[in-house]
This record gives sequence, structure tokens and C-alpha cells, in this order.
Amino acid sequence: MIRCFPTVGNGISTGVNRVLTAQDSGLSGTPPGWPGVLPQLARHMPDPNDHFLARSLEALQENVRRSGPAAGAGYTLIGAILLLAGVGYLVDRWAGTAPGFMLTGLLVGLVVGFYELAKTVWKK
Repeated sequence: MIRCFPTVGNGISTGVNRVLTAQDSGLSGTPPGWPGVLPQLARHMPDPNDHFLARSLEALQENVRRSGPAAGAGYTLIGAILLLAGVGYLVDRWAGTAPGFMLTGLLVGLVVGFYELAKTVWKK
């Protein structure tokens, strides 16, 4: 059985669910190769009893949960670069030197940040 959401002539859903069967389509039986396909189609159809907002929030939570490690690696990359470059800048101001320590801090921040990013991406 396939769930179908009928529409009115202007394309607005009526909110009435109708279950189509083989008799509705004029088929006397299941076509060859279809026995496993119809349950798969029905499994991917939204449940009309679920509230749209609840489904949307669940999908958002799932996406945030799955993207957490990548977001953390990005923040680590930016944080390491800014922190170590800032420390290098402060050492340069204190020592009265050229931007040598700042550039060194920037390079070390890049190495540390990309190392953390690589650990996240290639985690097994």
C-alpha cells in the first residue's frame, strides 16, 4: 500500500489521507520485482499523525549532532590560529621586536589547527 496525499484543484492539500491499493491502479496483482519495493516506499513516506514542527526539530537535532565534530574542528582551527598569533603579538610588543613571534605563533597555530582538523576528519 502506498500513502497518497490528495490535493484540491488549486494544489492545496485537503489533509485527507488515502491508501492506494493494487485494485485502485487497475492491477490484479503485484508486478514482478515489486514485492520488496512497496514496503520501502511506505517506510520513507511521512507519518501524517506526526506533527510537522516535531519532525522538523528532530531532523535539526540529528543534523546538529552529526555536524558537532566538524564544527568543533573548525572552531579549534580558528581558535588555535588566533590564540597563538595573539600570544606572538603580545611577545613582540613586550620584547619590542618585529612581527617575528606573531608570524611564528600564526604558523604554529595553523599547524596545530590543521592537525586537530585532520584528526577529526580521519577518525576511524
